[in-house]
Amino acid sequence: MEKQKLVINGGNRLEGEIAVHGAKNSALPLLSATVLVSEGECVLHNCPKLTDVDYAMRILSCIGVKCKREGSTVIADASVAENTEVPQSLMREMRSSIVFLGAMLGRMKSCKLSFPGGCELGPRPIDLHLSALREMGAEITEQHGFLMCTAPKGLHGANISLSFPSVGATENIMLAAVRAKGVTQIHNAAREPEICDLAEFLSGCGAKVHGAGTDIIIVEGVKTLHGCEHRVIPDRIVTASYLCAAACCGGELILSGANAEHLGQMIPILQSMGCKIYSFGKDSIYIRVTGRLKAPQTIRTMPYPGFPTDAQALIMTATTKAQGTTVFVENIFENRYRHVSELRRMGANIKVEGKVAVVEGVDRLYGSELQATDLRGGAALVLAALSAEGKSVVTKLCHIDRGYENIERSLRLAGADIKRV
Repeated sequence: MEKQKLVINGGNRLEGEIAVHGAKNSALPLLSATVLVSEGECVLHNCPKLTDVDYAMRILSCIGVKCKREGSTVIADASVAENTEVPQSLMREMRSSIVFLGAMLGRMKSCKLSFPGGCELGPRPIDLHLSALREMGAEITEQHGFLMCTAPKGLHGANISLSFPSVGATENIMLAAVRAKGVTQIHNAAREPEICDLAEFLSGCGAKVHGAGTDIIIVEGVKTLHGCEHRVIPDRIVTASYLCAAACCGGELILSGANAEHLGQMIPILQSMGCKIYSFGKDSIYIRVTGRLKAPQTIRTMPYPGFPTDAQALIMTATTKAQGTTVFVENIFENRYRHVSELRRMGANIKVEGKVAVVEGVDRLYGSELQATDLRGGAALVLAALSAEGKSVVTKLCHIDRGYENIERSLRLAGADIKRV
């Protein structure tokens, strides 16, 4: 994988249609939720073909879940799942692997996991996850980098107040609560569309989940869950990526299978920059970009429905050639500006101090040798290369492939000069 690279000749306008695949950040908790289902098969449609999803399926197999893929559909049968240990090699491959903790505790009453890996975006402490599960009756100790988790008497409901609306902690508590005894209340819960998608799937399996999408989620525990069919929601960050690609390069794009309602502040910001954007129902977005963009003044990353941290690098790339100055304030992760040095290599004028980045728009970017530093930063470099003069080469594609299904094919369909070699 590391020997692969993207070769991009910039300067082409984008025109055509790009299909948006299912959401990575929804598929992973949905796959972990299948562990809780002891009766029947779970069928997940629109499940993206990504390396993170592959690792999640391998984790399921290790636990004893029978898992197979047919095109974009994944079928999971957890009726005989009983293994309580996930190999360290799999846990280290993705940050979201910690979401298996709540599901395994809820089903098997014990598990042994190592600390998760993934993109190096600074500390993503899992103390919120662990303290919440302890409130529900779990006994958790750390031994030599492993989490030893047991709930000898089973989990019970609790009133849990999160100090921060963490998506991962909210998901883990929901997963642990659906088969716990009694009622669990999550206060200051995350409100992301992916939380609503998980709640809808669990409800389809027979769980009693109320309030998803608000800051208070109530889960009434049930004894068993049964299988169901479910369609994974579109990936809103992939949608944002292709909207930003059009903003960077100019042109006209139709994004099919995309839900504008999930994009929060993304569309208003792009519209303020001069992009014409229209949505058609819940499955199509049209964008047209002509002329030079205007720089938005200040963008602050915040929990949903605020501006998503995952889209910060993408919109920053669009501002590098916009007229004026944009200030970015990154409030979620410490190391979320790792793409900046690569953008500077292309001629971007960006100054960073702490959690603040100031982007002064320049007339043009120039092709360069670039290295993806993380998932969204890597995608941002692809967009910059598409809009730059000359040839660029992007390496470390393992980061990009964690969240984009064949990104070069999608962009090539819209007229980009991009190939993987």
